[in-house]
Amino acid sequence: MGKGRVEAFTDGVVAIIITIMVLDLKVPEGEDFSTLLPQWPIFLCYVLSFINVGIYWNNLHNMFHTVQRVDGRVLWANLHLLFWLSLMPVTTAFMGENHFATVPVAVYGFVLAMCATAYTILVLALHQLHGQDTAFAKAVGNDRKGRISLAVYIAAVPLTFLDRWIGVALYVAVALVWLVPDTRFSRVLEK
Repeated sequence: MGKGRVEAFTDGVVAIIITIMVLDLKVPEGEDFSTLLPQWPIFLCYVLSFINVGIYWNNLHNMFHTVQRVDGRVLWANLHLLFWLSLMPVTTAFMGENHFATVPVAVYGFVLAMCATAYTILVLALHQLHGQDTAFAKAVGNDRKGRISLAVYIAAVPLTFLDRWIGVALYVAVALVWLVPDTRFSRVLEK
């Protein structure tokens, strides 16, 4: 089957996720800068989550440009990823409202790890559908960055219980690594 519907559906779900996250930002009561101070954890969590959701959207967009079709496995793998992404607003609010407390930071990391796992499953499903000698397979390569990111998320969750800021730092580090433009797909498409 064609890929257009899965792309449109994914775009819609990601847009809703980001909208829900921004709705958790409350307008401060007051008119001076001191009223903004209590909001900093919530705002920082929103920024981190917005970046993470944006990274997945960007990667999915690039990835689906290199594939020709989807099948039932790909649809379910994509839904699996969207399920975990849909939990981002809740875990973002949980972490922000609790000022980066240990358990909320660990729960947030668990969801990030599950998003990365689901993304890996989607990549495998697309790889299996399209085979080795396709633009998709060439662009993904060994997906070292994806595998390392997943490993960092998995390690970050227990490390959060040693110090919550280790977990936060690792989540930020992975996001920063992915902010560097990933040219794998564009290089393959240009050939």
